[in-house]
Amino acid sequence: MTLEAVDSLLGEAIKMILILSMPLLIIVLFIGLVISMLQSVTQINEQTLSFVPKIFSILSILILLGPWMLSTIVSYIKNLFKILPLVINT
Repeated sequence: MTLEAVDSLLGEAIKMILILSMPLLIIVLFIGLVISMLQSVTQINEQTLSFVPKIFSILSILILLGPWMLSTIVSYIKNLFKILPLVINT
């Protein structure tokens, strides 16, 4: 296995991680920001006030985008298994 092959596989894996995690991270960041502003305006400093909406938003995003995420990771793994013999022989 050459260094270029390892670099290519690692780059694709990092790109896949970013593609799959960005929708969740962006939504949770936005909801956390909104709740933090609400807490600062009302001066309510309760930890569960920010935790519960984030959990519900993560679950709803996983329900909405779960099939897309699953098909994306399955196609990535299929491609990885397809090129695996070529990578091992080099």
